[in-house]
Amino acid sequence: MSSKDESIFSKEALMSTKPGKDIVKQALFKSKGYRQFDKYKKEAEEELPKFTKRFADDLYRQIKSDNTPHETQEKFASEVGSNDIILEKSQIDPVKKKLEDYNILLDRVTRILNSNFVKMTFPVFSALYDASSQHFGDGDAKMKTDLIDGHIIAIDLSEPMDRIMDKDEDVEYLDDYKLMNPYILQLARIKIGTGGQQVLEEFEKGFKDARIGQYVDFKLKMKPQSITEEAMIECYKKYRAVMGTAGKNMALARLPLGEIFYLGMAKAAESVGCGNEIEDSIKNKFVKVPSWPLYYTMLTNDVQKGFEFTMKKSEMYLNEARLALDLLPENFSHKDFLEFLFLTVEHYNSFWFNQLQKQKLWSEFDSKLPR
Repeated sequence: MSSKDESIFSKEALMSTKPGKDIVKQALFKSKGYRQFDKYKKEAEEELPKFTKRFADDLYRQIKSDNTPHETQEKFASEVGSNDIILEKSQIDPVKKKLEDYNILLDRVTRILNSNFVKMTFPVFSALYDASSQHFGDGDAKMKTDLIDGHIIAIDLSEPMDRIMDKDEDVEYLDDYKLMNPYILQLARIKIGTGGQQVLEEFEKGFKDARIGQYVDFKLKMKPQSITEEAMIECYKKYRAVMGTAGKNMALARLPLGEIFYLGMAKAAESVGCGNEIEDSIKNKFVKVPSWPLYYTMLTNDVQKGFEFTMKKSEMYLNEARLALDLLPENFSHKDFLEFLFLTVEHYNSFWFNQLQKQKLWSEFDSKLPR
């Protein structure tokens, strides 16, 4: 299990939840799912520094060779529908000059890669690509690297964009991130495109949906009282589209496996989203805006019930993800891996819900609700 906070998957933490105890039991008896998961986790730990260097090297080349950075910024703003995430024209040259120092750029890349989303998904994509290759009887080492790199880079784009919008982390580096963003997207497209036209088209559809989700998220931040179930479903496109599309593309968008991967990954990501909202609420000492805890709190006028319903919502998402397992072909090589993966998602959510119950932040949360 990989995340920014490794203590979540310590033995003590695992023994504090029911799914965690199942994980410990599977580790003890070295179940097939545990063995597969452990293999891909170790591979990802070895691969992540190499990936970081590839990412920084490619990004460095793109930034340094761009003779029209202002046009690049303008085009990106037009595509994502916001001028708030690009630099003023007068800022571009000094920021570009600064990022042409490789060590500075490498630092910024390392910062945005320090993300649960990146660390928890890297081994998953590798497993899905291998599973698809075994199922279809093909596979290509370079294509595997490019596809995984491309989708991890695309996922990572959400980190600087969120930090720019929220202004709650890395505030001193936000101008650097503004310059980097268009090149990150460009790089993701180049690498994902090696999978073929259909794979690239699937990515473009997913990226569009993710932008819609991010826009709804931003609107709800401005007016939290307007939160509705429909708005939250739209908001969650940012999880569903990104992870579901990446899952589908690990099967090169081939049916039916690509669609099954989409369903499993999309719903697992939405489930993790609920856990992430609980974690962020604990760390920030207020109910995250927007979030399912906020939505259910608004409906029940009870913060504690708001989080209890969020846990039920996370279970509903995870049940849908597990439904995808039943749709897999008979004797599918990586079914045990996926079962184990979903167990880690369940533990992650349960762990943070347990922490919340211990800390009893209900009064503090209630006092800071948007009125």
